[in-house]
Amino acid sequence: MTRIDPVTSAVIQAGFEAAADEMFAVLRRTAMSPIIHEVLDVGTGVTDGEGRLVSSGAGIPTFVGVLDKAVARIIEVNGRDSIAEGDMFITNDPAFGGVTHLNDVVVASPVFHDGVLLAWAASIAHWSDVGGMTPGSMSTGAREIHQEGLRLPAVRLFGGAEPVEAVFSIIEANTRMPEVTAGDLWAQIAAARRASQRIREVAARYGRRAVDQALDALFDADEARVRSGLADLPPGRHAIGERQDDGSLWQAAITIGAGRFAVDLTGNPGQMAAPFNTSRDGSVIAAQMVLKALADPGRAASDGSFRPLEVITEPGSVFHATGTAPHGYYFETRIRLFDLLWRCLADAMPGRLPAGHFGSICGTVIAGDHPDTGRRFTMVEPQMGGWGASARHDGLDCMFSASHGDTYNCPVEVCEARYGIEVGWKRLNEDPAGRGLRSGGRGLEVCYRLRSRAVVATGISRHRVPVWGLGGGGEGGTNAMTLIRRDGTREVHGMASGLEVDAGDTVLIRTADGGGWGPRPVPDG
Repeated sequence: MTRIDPVTSAVIQAGFEAAADEMFAVLRRTAMSPIIHEVLDVGTGVTDGEGRLVSSGAGIPTFVGVLDKAVARIIEVNGRDSIAEGDMFITNDPAFGGVTHLNDVVVASPVFHDGVLLAWAASIAHWSDVGGMTPGSMSTGAREIHQEGLRLPAVRLFGGAEPVEAVFSIIEANTRMPEVTAGDLWAQIAAARRASQRIREVAARYGRRAVDQALDALFDADEARVRSGLADLPPGRHAIGERQDDGSLWQAAITIGAGRFAVDLTGNPGQMAAPFNTSRDGSVIAAQMVLKALADPGRAASDGSFRPLEVITEPGSVFHATGTAPHGYYFETRIRLFDLLWRCLADAMPGRLPAGHFGSICGTVIAGDHPDTGRRFTMVEPQMGGWGASARHDGLDCMFSASHGDTYNCPVEVCEARYGIEVGWKRLNEDPAGRGLRSGGRGLEVCYRLRSRAVVATGISRHRVPVWGLGGGGEGGTNAMTLIRRDGTREVHGMASGLEVDAGDTVLIRTADGGGWGPRPVPDG
């Protein structure tokens, strides 16, 4: 078989990267929710016909990690032979490729060339409401996934280019914000169509054989880079245990050697009848992020990047939830798992890695009726915090968490106009935490003043256990939400939902500083 030259291979690979980037641009520009078009709580990607990740657009790294797993599950559930040109699929259920929680919806479109399934264009986006017990669909009181909202088990959204109207109707009937939800769904559909068109153009120009060879070359090159990077990491078995806010002990072990990066998550607590579980795929994504950041941080990931990775989990555990376990605040479990794995290796190589960061999404949900227009709204806002110091530098101030990637905070003007909430301030906090030879970055303090009745939910980790320092550096403090009532009474919360607030009440979020690095010098005299 004639092999394509490296230049042609690179051009084909760039074409697939462009498809993912264009998908991201379309989704960002056409979505209705600020959580998508401002915060960029999305991920876009292209896989090959088997569901192996080829390229990704901007967005949240952990979201990109969902897409190949979602496509593989869609193929498994529906059967490869039944998938036809013009089909489009939708899923949000962790048991059916959704991986995360029900608010995060995957739309995936198969791409055919000469009648053969060549690739998939897929996106994932956070929808502001999918039903369930509380506005915003993220209740801390959920005891099973049925209470968290609408489940879409890898079903057809389009069949042979024709919309499956029943699915659209079911979605509309199971959200408190049908117009906004429909707008976000059609934005994902438009994004998939744009990427599919670009992929077909590449295939038409170069042919399927050349495309297959180019993708195989990409996978092999990415695998080689990661294996090369592994050689610079400390070999052997590295283990860690850490208490969590609820008192439970989480533990992990990472074994590095012989071109292998093995993460052992056995021996951890069982899954909970509470929305703080993650799926096995979610745990794999946390391990993938750590591996990529350490072994090959300079390029986007593909399926080849993760060939050296092995992840061991126990079904029925908090890191491999099964059955009807709820997943609403999975993101706090996964970011803490990422932080645990990072700390495991930071202890083994303290001169190379920084101390802990604020380690939470600190997701804030405020839902109600706009005080001026009466229109229902749901504000979903991740928060920023301090990053850890390293041997060479102080930590960065007010960054998003390590799993949030290329995202932004919602501009004050957009928040106030769309939601009718007054933003009193966004500023660096004044906590004297995270000090050391190098100091951790500073966290955030943000004030939301309510102008009408609303319901508040918050998902905050490291509410009791402070951010860890490294090499003798100081701890970075904790995260918290304080609800200040009109009469001056204060309620401090970490994980909470269904909190009823009135006009004149204030929601105050304060995030932690990053951990310090090295002991603070003692002044002379």
